Amino acid sequence: MIFYLQLVFCIEIMKMIYFSAILIKEMNIIEVENMIVQLKGKVAYPITLDPTVWIFDDRKVLLEEAFMEKEPEIKEDPTKKAAELFNQEIYSQKQIKPPVNKSLNSEERKMALIHSFVMPIKDFVHTAEVQIDAERAILKTDGDDVIITIEQLNDALILFAVDGKPVKDHGPIHLYFGDGSNQDAPIKGIKQIIID
Repeated sequence: MIFYLQLVFCIEIMKMIYFSAILIKEMNIIEVENMIVQLKGKVAYPITLDPTVWIFDDRKVLLEEAFMEKEPEIKEDPTKKAAELFNQEIYSQKQIKPPVNKSLNSEERKMALIHSFVMPIKDFVHTAEVQIDAERAILKTDGDDVIITIEQLNDALILFAVDGKPVKDHGPIHLYFGDGSNQDAPIKGIKQIIID
C-alpha cells in the first residue's frame, strides 16, 4: 500500500514537472534562473523558491479574492470531523506537502493562463524553520532593501502570476501584506528574502 502511494505521488510530481515545462514553453520564459527567489539567513533550512511551478499548487489564491472579507467559519460537529479524519488514508493527497492538483483538465489550464495568483508564504517560512532569535526579514529588491517583521512575512501573500504569466515587470515576485495594507503599492522586484 505504501509503495502504491509513493508511486502515485511520483507520478503526480512527474505530471507537475511536465505541465510546468509546457507552461514555461507557452509563456516564452527564456531566463528561468531570474525567476528563482532564495529564502535564507537565520533559518535551519535555506529554501529556493521557484514561483513558476506554483501555478499547479492547490494553495494558490486568485488575486481578486485574496483581500475579500472572509465569511465567518461555521463550527463543525467534532464527532463528524473525527469520523472524517479516521476515514482518511494516512498518505492522502490532503496531507502531502505541497498539495498538488492531481491533474489539470483543459479548462483549468485555460483558467491558469488568464488569472493573476498569489501564494501564501507561511508554509515556506515554516518549512525553513526560522530561528528563535530572528527579528526581521530583509527583502532584497531591484532597488533598496525593504525590512519587514517576521510576523508580516508569515502573513504575506506573494504575487507570482499576472494574467497567467510569471511576473516580469519588477519580478519575479511582489509581496502583499496579509491585511492588504499595501494592496495598491506592493513590494516589487524581490530577489531574495533574508531572515535576520
